[in-house]
Amino acid sequence: MKSRVELIGAFHALGNFLRNELDATQSIWVEDLTRKAFEQNGWFEPRETITALRYWSEFLHQEKLGVWLEDSKFADSPARVGLILAGNIPMVGFHDVLTTILSGHKAIIKLSRNDALLIPELLKIASRELPKLSNSYELIDRLKGFDAAIATGSNNSTRYFNSYFSHVPKIIRGNKTGVAILNGNESKEELNGLMKDCFTYFGLGCRNITKLYLPEDYDLNKIFEASIPFAYLMNNSKYGNNYTYHKALMMLERKPVLENELILIIHNPSLYSPVSVLNYEIYKNEYELSKMIEQNLESIQCVVGHNNRAFGTGQLPMLDDYADGVNTLKFLSNLQSERLPN
Repeated sequence: MKSRVELIGAFHALGNFLRNELDATQSIWVEDLTRKAFEQNGWFEPRETITALRYWSEFLHQEKLGVWLEDSKFADSPARVGLILAGNIPMVGFHDVLTTILSGHKAIIKLSRNDALLIPELLKIASRELPKLSNSYELIDRLKGFDAAIATGSNNSTRYFNSYFSHVPKIIRGNKTGVAILNGNESKEELNGLMKDCFTYFGLGCRNITKLYLPEDYDLNKIFEASIPFAYLMNNSKYGNNYTYHKALMMLERKPVLENELILIIHNPSLYSPVSVLNYEIYKNEYELSKMIEQNLESIQCVVGHNNRAFGTGQLPMLDDYADGVNTLKFLSNLQSERLPN
């Protein structure tokens, strides 16, 4: 029987390991892991994987984990929680794994083929500190024998998930994205932060900004200037191919588009934009802006801008900043009384 204190200690040790390796002048472990991740998935550039590792190194800390878990219950009758993880950015499903284990349940993990290396490696390292942690998770190819489920996928897959998991308590997540609200008075530092929100992980995360809401007569040259530090994105063939393809497509369709050999900016009411493209829409006043946001709330994961999340923090959620606004920890804490026969 594992206690929560022991589990927190194991993940705290993992955090220490990550901090030490990332701060080392040269880490063979980091170099080897990031190389293998990139070989498996061409979007997982070492720089992006290190960004994700750095994020978790900060939050896998005894005090932070303790504060987060303070008011939650630890299961005395563990459930088998099936987890279907996404693989769009490095370790995007690790929060679900961590929450499940620290709630006292067993994580039955179906990894994404796009991110099949990183999460198992972190769990293996944590298990060195607490060998019986290995009893708290299972890596599987086909999900079966579960008491509850948390599944993340596309809007199309959510219909299948809702059917497949209809007999158990569940959290089902589909596509969402991030938007930014600008008023024209942003500092250079804030616009640099906005570009981080747009282009960290190549913009593939549900918290990345794909849509800008701009005031009338906004000077888009400010966006282009702020994007310059991200010129390295074009060194990635996948990103470069996306840019070339969408630029050619827009030219063929005679769509008015602005570009700087790095990003394409187009007036488009859609929240979602493909890699290398930013959509924007103009608002005339605060009332019109609030209506635009309200109409799209179901598809928005986060909003950055003044009076919202700070620029540059879109991909830096806190432990209690839950995907889709659904409190995963509360869901898992209440499972003991909700378990259904399988």
